[in-house]
Amino acid sequence: MTSFLLDSWMVLAALIPSAGLLFLFWVILKHLVEGDRRERAALRRWEAEQDAKEAGTSARSVSED
Repeated sequence: MTSFLLDSWMVLAALIPSAGLLFLFWVILKHLVEGDRRERAALRRWEAEQDAKEAGTSARSVSED
């Protein structure tokens, strides 16, 4: 029984660093993907604002002529 517990502890001690690195990798990738998604959404909003400003300017210049 003692040998089994010792072996189990050794296996667990060998797997903990790998599991920790896997978790760290997952967190980093998750933040990269979320950041990219937020950046694309902000870019779409900015482009929509610019298009609206451009359309407003074009409409005013056409109505003034």
